[in-house]
Amino acid sequence: MDETTKAFLADVIDADGFVAPKGLSGELRITKGELAVAAGLSRDAVSKTARLKAGPTQARLRDVAEIINRVLPWAGSAPQAFAWYRSQPLPSFGDRTAEDLVKEGRAEAVKAYLSRISVGGYA
Repeated sequence: MDETTKAFLADVIDADGFVAPKGLSGELRITKGELAVAAGLSRDAVSKTARLKAGPTQARLRDVAEIINRVLPWAGSAPQAFAWYRSQPLPSFGDRTAEDLVKEGRAEAVKAYLSRISVGGYA
């Protein structure tokens, strides 16, 4: 893991090990509401403490953070990695984006795809 990805994770994961929507949205330069939409969550899920710490909410936020973190080294910045997440069609998935797949609960497939192409595999 390089310094950029370490710094990104340090900014989005709080001391208790939770993904902090404020930190993640700040790194991506979006609002918490926009983060909720991009992760397929309700606005309450990222703003109400009880919902924020719930397992399903944290799992979805962690998926977004992990995908952005994997794309970050070749995207150049967190906002550019997020732009890829939201808009780049993935041929292996019928041209759906990483965002579409995460919303469908298929984040593991996106991570596997990124692992394949990081070692020179085909998309």
